[in-house]
Amino acid sequence: MPIASPPIERNSSTNSNSYQTTDGTLYVSKTFLSKGSKKPRALVTFAPRHSVFDLSNEKALANEFRGFFSLFWISIFVFTVRTYIRSFETSGHALNLHFATMFSRDAINLALSDAVLVLTTSTICISFAKAAQKGWLQYYWTGVVIQHMLQTAVLVSAVGWTFKRNWPWVQSGFFTLHTLVMIMKMHSYMTVNGYLTWVSEESDKVLGELRKVTEVEGGGWDRSIAVAKEHRAAVDYQSSASASTESLTPSRMSSDSPPVAGTPPIPLGVQASYVDPETARALRQRLAFISDDNGVVNADSKDVVEGLGPSITYKKTDDESDKHPTSPLSPHPLVDHPNPDISTLAKGYTELQGELTSTGPLYVAYPENLTAKNLAVYMLIPTLVYQLEYPRTNKIRPLYVFEKTVATFGTFVLLYTVTETFILPLCPPSPGSPEYADYVQPPFWRLLLDLALPFMLAYLLLFYIMFECICNAFAELSYFADRQFFEDWWNSTTQAEFSRKWNKPVHVFLLRHVYSSSMTSYKLSKRNAMFVTFLLSACVHELVMVVVTRKFRFYLFLMQLAQIPLIALNSVPFIKQNKLLGNLMFWTGLYAGFPLLCVGYVAY
Repeated sequence: MPIASPPIERNSSTNSNSYQTTDGTLYVSKTFLSKGSKKPRALVTFAPRHSVFDLSNEKALANEFRGFFSLFWISIFVFTVRTYIRSFETSGHALNLHFATMFSRDAINLALSDAVLVLTTSTICISFAKAAQKGWLQYYWTGVVIQHMLQTAVLVSAVGWTFKRNWPWVQSGFFTLHTLVMIMKMHSYMTVNGYLTWVSEESDKVLGELRKVTEVEGGGWDRSIAVAKEHRAAVDYQSSASASTESLTPSRMSSDSPPVAGTPPIPLGVQASYVDPETARALRQRLAFISDDNGVVNADSKDVVEGLGPSITYKKTDDESDKHPTSPLSPHPLVDHPNPDISTLAKGYTELQGELTSTGPLYVAYPENLTAKNLAVYMLIPTLVYQLEYPRTNKIRPLYVFEKTVATFGTFVLLYTVTETFILPLCPPSPGSPEYADYVQPPFWRLLLDLALPFMLAYLLLFYIMFECICNAFAELSYFADRQFFEDWWNSTTQAEFSRKWNKPVHVFLLRHVYSSSMTSYKLSKRNAMFVTFLLSACVHELVMVVVTRKFRFYLFLMQLAQIPLIALNSVPFIKQNKLLGNLMFWTGLYAGFPLLCVGYVAY
């Protein structure tokens, strides 16, 4: 959490970690490290970003291969029209709607069941968080046990209801997948707010200890704060005097600290926070040298921080009334007290308070976030990781929503055409079905060869519907600014890279709530935490296949775990250095995996 120092006048006897520039205020951060925090260590951040295929994405428009994207859709359109014409010539109709009647069966009950699922999980989330906040249960560890029991109950109930309704595989797959999504959202919401409850309790305890220490060693609360301010002013004056005596030239001033490669400039209107004490010291020296007696810097904020390492917090000021804003994340004044006991407790209290407040611009604080509106927005936002505040857009673009809606239905028609025309006729019928008696199964290798291309095409279309169309549409409706739901997974050279890039929402959830959490809570090593993450993922994937096919085969489970030795194989120097070979191995595995699963689960 960023911790910004409060703005003050340079000629006052208080903290001088903020400087007025021509376009805003620069705050020099102070860094405090948590020693007893239960917070997951994984770095998960949200920032305003465009989708890879978004037409407003300047990087996408500048891509040298953007023409192939257009070629793909033109080719798919020509291929679909040809398919319709051939079907009409041979059977008298463009499409056989038998598959459509199957997946539309019991649609009303499916919609009602889905609504009950969303309402139930939302009610459990807000009730649990409120109970923990009011102290009716201790999150660690009673609340954790209850939380997992509730999640298990939701999953068992949903799977049991799916079997009871005896839905076809499309309905079963959809309801099971949505149940898993809601459980992940539920887990993140309850985990984060449960942790914040613990932080709030610890913060109150530290504040009580701080008050006791100031009474015993500091001569009282008010006296301790006055001493801390005087000490901070003395330290800043000494630093300023030291910087002035160094007689820095402008050229030397700009290279006061070595530039950090890859450090982006901080755009106006954006608040950023970093943790590099050495760069913070260098920035203080630079600002002290070029500022006047009132602490005003006659320069642009971006120019001042250019070339420095990441160690500042920047906030733009827009009007005269905002000249001296006080950030809710400002450190407690007693962090500057000369007594180490008081200073240490104040630093701990500052960090705990920082974790209870978002980084801005709204500075949402716990427990004010425990509202039905906050939960509803989180449920609508296409992310599986809860936090107090997300980057938001300013408005909803109706044309953008219309574009994604049309793209969703248009791509679904293409997906339906591929599935009905090229996949279902080749899939072996289920044992016991009327078609099974007359079915003559072709050789195994022929089935794989005939199904490989249709399945790959269906996968690409389904991926585009889910992550480019649906996720972006919901993000637009919920004002969610971070549209990076996937990265360039098609360039992957290893299975590990593909796992990180193709489904960012699930990857971020596993990173924070499984991989990182298992290391912090259960003290697992990185290797063991990775194995636990893969094992959980494999179990969940196999559960979906069990619900869809009504069979226990564990083919997908084994294929998921097989990624672990494949990752080790990809780390061999010869393969690791040959990016083309790694990409060919990745695509070959993806091409072979889909038909293998289909033939395995349907025919065997």
